[in-house]
Amino acid sequence: MNTSTEESIPVRTPKPKWLRVKLPTGENYKKVRSLVDEHKLHTICESGNCPNMGECWGEGTATFMILGNICTRSCGFCAVATGRPDAADPFEPLRVAKSIQLMQVKHAVITSVDRDDLPDGGANIWAETIRSVRRISPGTTMETLIPDFMGKWENLQIVMDAAPDIISHNLETVRRLTKQVRIQAKYDRSLELLRRLKQAGLKTKSGVMLGLGETEDEILETIEDLAGVGVDVLTLGQYLQPTPKHLPVAKFITPEKFAEYREFALTKGYRYVESGPLVRSSYHAEKHVF
Repeated sequence: MNTSTEESIPVRTPKPKWLRVKLPTGENYKKVRSLVDEHKLHTICESGNCPNMGECWGEGTATFMILGNICTRSCGFCAVATGRPDAADPFEPLRVAKSIQLMQVKHAVITSVDRDDLPDGGANIWAETIRSVRRISPGTTMETLIPDFMGKWENLQIVMDAAPDIISHNLETVRRLTKQVRIQAKYDRSLELLRRLKQAGLKTKSGVMLGLGETEDEILETIEDLAGVGVDVLTLGQYLQPTPKHLPVAKFITPEKFAEYREFALTKGYRYVESGPLVRSSYHAEKHVF
């Protein structure tokens, strides 16, 4: 009788060769790296161990997270801690703006945790951060990657009134998987948010992760749904499981298939499409300001 338990032990599929990342190099990267270390600055690029950090820093782009590091939501793909956040810090906008100035960032991407605990969802801190960056580092362009504010559109309006160069909100996955991947979010609510941004005349952007178990038809449908609400910039990237507690990777999408999705998306009217295994929502963000 075979008593081996080998078959019951789950085996993680190794990452394919196209997901290998080159070590960051270059003078611009070294300069930013030195400033970050010397002044203990905080970027999502570093704390999130982004595979594109070297390339983005070399181009003068960096991503910052505001409103703390504890999220009120528990998405199945995200490694940010879930819990009861600290009180919002009214001095945070100024600190972020000074960090951007110190790093000499040409293009800043600013994102945040979800703050469903706050009456305004953090919208006023968002708006003040945008205004502070404009005041202290006027040569820096900005992309804001915002939450859905639980569909409270008066809070969204506060951010819209600050008018960053581009506003991004990630749909993250296809309709069928939304409840599993973005537990407290709603597919149609995100589409409505993006529609409202576009109707206000703002430049819009959204991102989708692939490899969570979606079908090809669902991917194409999602690309069409985002085009239907006027999204200008689309990013498509490979989902990677951050920890064993998070959703597993169902499939690694090949670079060739990502290229096919990019060509399809471009026929739908997007201004820019970034599509590839290592693409993240802020990848080549400096090129999306037009």
